[in-house]
Amino acid sequence: MFAVEVRGHIMIAHSFRGELFGPAQALHGATFVIDAAFMSEKLDANGVVVDIGRAHEALHGVLGPLNYRNLDELPQFKGQNTTTEFVTKYVFDALAAAVRAGSLGRDGREIKALRITVLESPSARASYEAPLW
Repeated sequence: MFAVEVRGHIMIAHSFRGELFGPAQALHGATFVIDAAFMSEKLDANGVVVDIGRAHEALHGVLGPLNYRNLDELPQFKGQNTTTEFVTKYVFDALAAAVRAGSLGRDGREIKALRITVLESPSARASYEAPLW
């Protein structure tokens, strides 16, 4: 399987509910580095998995509204613990919609899978990967 991966980052604030989270129950900041890998069994006629510029634009389009925001205040996250794992699925769903719509310069059905990895520190990360069809 071929893969093209693009990277973005966001600076956010959030808090968590539940004793499991200890001090992270209080409002705190985080800088997330987000990698999005688009996967295909074959290259297109141009020799690419997706147009890398469009992949960057799609990722930044998803991340832009979150950057420098308190995730606790965003209506789409109301009542959610916006854990690193939660953020991976949120980004996955938004980018999957872009792929399925053919927004990355290729028939979306030719992109077989997507993997989102969110690094919350140099030593901790979470991923979500699934087929798109």
